[in-house]
Amino acid sequence: MPTRNRERADEALAGIAGVELEPMDLLDAASIDAFAERFLASGRPLHILVNSAGIMMVPLTRDARGYESQFATNHLGHFQLGLRLWPALLRAQGARVVNVSSWGHRHSPIVWDDPNYERRDYDNLGAYGQSKTGNNLFAVEIDARGHGDGIRAFSLHPGSILTSLARNTSVEDLKKIGIVDENGEPVIDPARNMKSVAQGAATTVWCATSPQLDGMGGVYCENCDIAPLVPTPGRSRGGCTARRGDPHVRVEAARRLALFRGPPKRRLGSGTLSTGLTGTTL
Repeated sequence: MPTRNRERADEALAGIAGVELEPMDLLDAASIDAFAERFLASGRPLHILVNSAGIMMVPLTRDARGYESQFATNHLGHFQLGLRLWPALLRAQGARVVNVSSWGHRHSPIVWDDPNYERRDYDNLGAYGQSKTGNNLFAVEIDARGHGDGIRAFSLHPGSILTSLARNTSVEDLKKIGIVDENGEPVIDPARNMKSVAQGAATTVWCATSPQLDGMGGVYCENCDIAPLVPTPGRSRGGCTARRGDPHVRVEAARRLALFRGPPKRRLGSGTLSTGLTGTTL
């Protein structure tokens, strides 16, 4: 398992046997490549890749390339990692890639002409939403490109859960999105997708392992099921909006974001945004 912070990883994994930890930072492209190279050198197949690391609603910061940190961490880092590990996914002869997204994807589409907030005012919730839309579209494109080789992909909303993901988010911002109450205490209400950590992990595990999803892919899931379509973004804490759930809309947007065959291109809007920004291709 890759980790940016070995101490926190050791604490989280205490009592779980058979886990190997390797250093990796999703904001550091060189460390992603190094991790992937070490894994590929082992010759092992990769049956399940869960892209779950992320940051949320942080102040405007940029990586060494100048990319906005939420888009760089939550989408571009996982894009680079998934492509670099593609040979190991192929080696499994039946693999699943699971992108942990969020209902927050409805706060923003991909802003094609300025994904890194270079020419518009920064919005920490909008930036988070854009990165989560990236997770969803990347799953669509992985599945489109990989299903013939037995690689299927899914994205999911785990539920609204107060974890260390929100460590850089103010209490006022957490109140605004309903994760904590007026006293700053976590809200647990599974009927509204407000979950505990264990409840939230269930859909990730279901996407990674459930035989109910055999032969399927490229779908957005929640509550251990494929999410329903909802007519408008609204304030609902679940579902996929009808327009973004439309297969034609999703496939075309996914190709524009994450098409990863062919030479890297630097021009935004070229149809290979993620490849252009990371220089990563198959």
